[in-house]
Amino acid sequence: MDAPDPAAGKIESAIVAVSPLLDLVLSVGERISRIAEPVDYEYYPVRDEDDQESPAA
Repeated sequence: MDAPDPAAGKIESAIVAVSPLLDLVLSVGERISRIAEPVDYEYYPVRDEDDQESPAA
């Protein structure tokens, strides 16, 4: 994918170069979060409208 602007190409290359570091930061943050609060009592799973059963008629 060629960038039409040389500055955009440099920005894209920088993002590609830094992405492993950002992945590491996210994984460390997730690990710390799980250690600090192993059970998230405020978590409510998202429910799709299709998954909800309609009452039997």
